[in-house]
Amino acid sequence: MDVTLHIGAHRCATTTFQHYLRMNGERLTTTGLGFWGPRRTRAGLFSGLTPGPRAATGRNPQRRATGRVQMNLARSAQAGVPRLIVTDENMMGSVRENLRLCDLYCGVGERVARFAAAFDGYLSSVTLNIRSLEMYWASALAYSVTRRAGLPNRLAIARIVSRARSWRDVITDVACAAPGVRLQVLPFETFAGRPEAQLFAMTGQPGPKEHAREWLNAAPRLPEMRAWLGDTSDLPMGDGRWLPFDRSEAATLREAYEDDLMWLTAGADGLAQLATDPDKKQAGPTLPFQNMTRGRRYDAEQRRLAGAG
Repeated sequence: MDVTLHIGAHRCATTTFQHYLRMNGERLTTTGLGFWGPRRTRAGLFSGLTPGPRAATGRNPQRRATGRVQMNLARSAQAGVPRLIVTDENMMGSVRENLRLCDLYCGVGERVARFAAAFDGYLSSVTLNIRSLEMYWASALAYSVTRRAGLPNRLAIARIVSRARSWRDVITDVACAAPGVRLQVLPFETFAGRPEAQLFAMTGQPGPKEHAREWLNAAPRLPEMRAWLGDTSDLPMGDGRWLPFDRSEAATLREAYEDDLMWLTAGADGLAQLATDPDKKQAGPTLPFQNMTRGRRYDAEQRRLAGAG
C-alpha cells in the first residue's frame, strides 16, 4: 500500500479538499483509493506523535503513537486498499503558532520527520499546498479574528514582512525530514476550488465532479469581521477581502513568493516537483506559427493598388 501525506498548508483550500474526499469516499473506494481525514487523525490517532506538553507517565508517547499508526496502516493494507491519502494540515503545525512567531512553520522539519517515521514502510509521497505570501498571511490574520485574536498592530505586520523565511525554506525542511520520498508542491492559485484537479495531480486518476465546487472555511470578509470585532474603526470600508498590508509590504511578500515559484520551476535543487495544471496542454515540439513582422499585411489581404485619379 502506498501512502500520500497531504500535510497542508493552512488557508490553502485544504478543508475544501478534505470535504471533497469525504463526500466522495465510497466512490473513491471503488477505484482503490482510501482516505484518512482530520475526523480520524484528530480523534486520537496522532496523539503523542508531535512534541508538546503532556502528563509524565513514564511511557514514550511517540513510540506508542507510531505503533498505533502502524496498526491502522496494517488494517487498511489487509483490507486491500492499494493507495491511501492521509490529509491533515495540522501535521505542519498551526496558524496560531505562525502568528505568534510572525513566521512560517518554524518547526515543520521535526514534525514531518516524526510523521515520516510513523508511516515508515508505507510512505511514498508528500504533498504540500502553497499560496502567495501576502494572501496567505491576510487569510490567516482574518481567520484569527473569528478566534477572538483581534487585529494585529503595525509592529506585528512589520515583523511578518521582514522575516526571511518563505515557502522555499518550508519545502527544504520537509524534504530533509523525509529523504527519498517524492515531494509534490501544488500552488493555491492553480488548484484552489478545484479538488478534482488536485486529486488528479496527486494520484494520476480522474476525480468525480460531485461536491467539487463546495467551498469551505473561507476567510471572513469585512462585514463578518466587523460583526466579530464590534469596533470597526481599524477596518476599511466595503464588503470585500481585508488586506492588512500596504502596497510596499504586499509587493515584498509577493516578490518572495515569485522567487519561490521560480526556484520550483527550475527544479527546486532536486528536492520537490511543482505540479502543473492538468487541464492545460503544454506546447508540443512544433510551436504555433506567429507573424514575425509588426503591423498588418494589407498587401497580402487586398493584393491591389489604389486606382489613379
